[in-house]
Amino acid sequence: ISKILYPNDNHTEGKILRLRQQYFFSAASVADILGNHLNQYGTLENLPDKIAIQLNDTHPTIAIPEMMRILLDECSYEWDAAFDICRKVFAYTNHTVMSEALERWSIDLFKMRLPRIYQIVEEIDRRFWEEMRWKGVEESKIYRMAPIGDGYVKMANLAVIGSHSVNGVSALHSEILKEDVFHDFYM
Repeated sequence: ISKILYPNDNHTEGKILRLRQQYFFSAASVADILGNHLNQYGTLENLPDKIAIQLNDTHPTIAIPEMMRILLDECSYEWDAAFDICRKVFAYTNHTVMSEALERWSIDLFKMRLPRIYQIVEEIDRRFWEEMRWKGVEESKIYRMAPIGDGYVKMANLAVIGSHSVNGVSALHSEILKEDVFHDFYM
């Protein structure tokens, strides 16, 4: 799984390997972080006070639904408490100002390879739509911001929604994100 990192993804096999790698490394990291934290503190309630996870671009974004999976399925957290922990732990640094370069995965590929993770992303998407509608946000704007749309899981949108902080790699980059790439999120 790690013989060739970031394989060429202009064909199906490359896409599958790349998704497997991203999940493998993110899941291993999250499991290690949570396991060490539980061993030291005996609880995850204080996780956001002790741990910060910086998503350096979109490749590790899959760590958000993976942490949700562990909190929900293995630790019996309710959804809102689990998502609150995730949002407080994760921060996202974007590395591209080109919308077309933002990572996204075909729903079919994502769902086939990571069915439980996809279910969690679907629920994040559903709750995001619900929250935005409650806030009176236009449907077209919600559609652009949602983590699922146009047949894809949009990893940058998922990173923004699942993080407490979003920035670019410089002050200028961050301004471009606010004015263009993530303008809809900057309310």
